Amino acid sequence: MSPDAASPDDAVDTPPRRLDRPAMAVVLLIVAVFGLAQGLTYPLLSFILERQDLPAWLIGANAAMMACGLLVSAPLIPGLAARHGAARLALVAALSLAVLFAAVGLFQSVWIWFPLRFLMGLAINTLYIASETWVNQLSPDRIRGRMLGLYATALAAGFAAGPAILGITGTQSLAPFALCVAITLVCATLIATIRNRLPRFSAHDGGSLARVVPQIVFLMAVTATAAAFDQAILTILPVYGLAHGLDERAITTALAIMVVGNILFQVPIGAAADRHGPRRMMVLLCLLTIMGAGLLPVLITSTLALWAMLFVWGSAAYGIYTIALMELGRRYSGAMLISGNAAFALMWGAGGFSGPALAGLAIDAVGTIGLPILLALTYGALLVATLLRRERPRPVAGEAGGTPQ
Repeated sequence: MSPDAASPDDAVDTPPRRLDRPAMAVVLLIVAVFGLAQGLTYPLLSFILERQDLPAWLIGANAAMMACGLLVSAPLIPGLAARHGAARLALVAALSLAVLFAAVGLFQSVWIWFPLRFLMGLAINTLYIASETWVNQLSPDRIRGRMLGLYATALAAGFAAGPAILGITGTQSLAPFALCVAITLVCATLIATIRNRLPRFSAHDGGSLARVVPQIVFLMAVTATAAAFDQAILTILPVYGLAHGLDERAITTALAIMVVGNILFQVPIGAAADRHGPRRMMVLLCLLTIMGAGLLPVLITSTLALWAMLFVWGSAAYGIYTIALMELGRRYSGAMLISGNAAFALMWGAGGFSGPALAGLAIDAVGTIGLPILLALTYGALLVATLLRRERPRPVAGEAGGTPQ
């Protein structure tokens, strides 16, 4: 069996015939909160730490603590979800995240933020894994690609909301933190309201990280690459832009425009992957991302050209994750699916940890040119791996399903 092949006994269950729209809406809100937690805190806290005259490597290391939380919690969440219920776990995570947002806003010290951002990683990872699994379990086969595109769009919208909020509130008050607290409390309320309609996962379904990881090595590498890009850009692009003479408002606007591209393009990317095959789309997206990295130093001071480039660049760089998520959802359900999503979360944490830290080190080592060089090399390596990988045939039947509580 090849590393990326699923065995026959891993076949997924029959999908639900009708879409539970209220439950799906709550799931999409949960992932938007996950995106918001990163899209707002990474640039916001980077601006605050930059005003404290801290070096780029320390800013990147502090941001990487959230990714450490992802890494530590990922192996634990499938078992906890099976034992205590995924909905209950997500509810506790949302309430915890509200408390952590408040604490980060009140105690603005890099050393206090190290443990707080680690705990934020634990909380948002629970929301991430639960929502990512639920969207596949709730999706009827006939509209799976569309639903996964909407899922990626909701995640991108959360990322985009962060810089957009900063453009309105600024970075020198508690307003953005207060807004995040309010949003996560609303999310917790909705989870509590809809919890009995969300799928649950049995501890006896045979899923485990040890079983699923050897089958999805390439998809995990894709996840790590997308995470490294997103979190490096959110954390280090403010430092990069300031070094080139941009002000905070210009940088937050640029970040918002980049993520708006994600919002608009993820559904078309998923549809194109269904039609033309994931391998061709992966090659195209990697090439576009490499080109964008090459253009960044040239266009950084040209406002309109920079915006146009970022609009495409962000969607291409993140689109590889949409393709990976679609392939995972077609292959697994139940405990195997949540274990696969936990593996994705583990690699999101690995990419999120290495992305900001390596980008900060690259800038400190060779100057601002280090950021685009690092991103181009990373996607170049993924491009080579994609070209060398044998494309999986499209599944004929057996998409993911779910059983409501």
